[in-house]
Amino acid sequence: MDVEALISELTYKAVRSSGSGGQNVNKVASKVVLYFNLEASSILNEEEKAQLKEFFSIRLNKQGILILNSDESRSQFRNKALVTQRFVDLIYEGLKEEKERKPTKIPKAVKRKRLENKRKNADKKANRKPPQVD
Repeated sequence: MDVEALISELTYKAVRSSGSGGQNVNKVASKVVLYFNLEASSILNEEEKAQLKEFFSIRLNKQGILILNSDESRSQFRNKALVTQRFVDLIYEGLKEEKERKPTKIPKAVKRKRLENKRKNADKKANRKPPQVD
């Protein structure tokens, strides 16, 4: 997958960040919002799009656009780098193939120990009963 080509399909928008920061917050648009149209992507094939659509099912809006934002830093440039890196990490995570789980067998020694403890516990409880007189 060509990451540079994928990044070229992104759209960025700088907006004013919320929260404390004094006059700087009112003047500077440091928060960066990233938009990625999954359906319109020419870099990803249909199989990858389907896989990512399932992975991003909660994050996608009704138009199939992924929206990420970053306002961690006071620098717009740094926020753009952070949100782009987060996007690339999410794409890699979404396209990662899940390994099939192989169920392991319970060792014979563990089964034997469990049955032995069960038998000891049963004997202990049986010994608490008063003896049977016939």
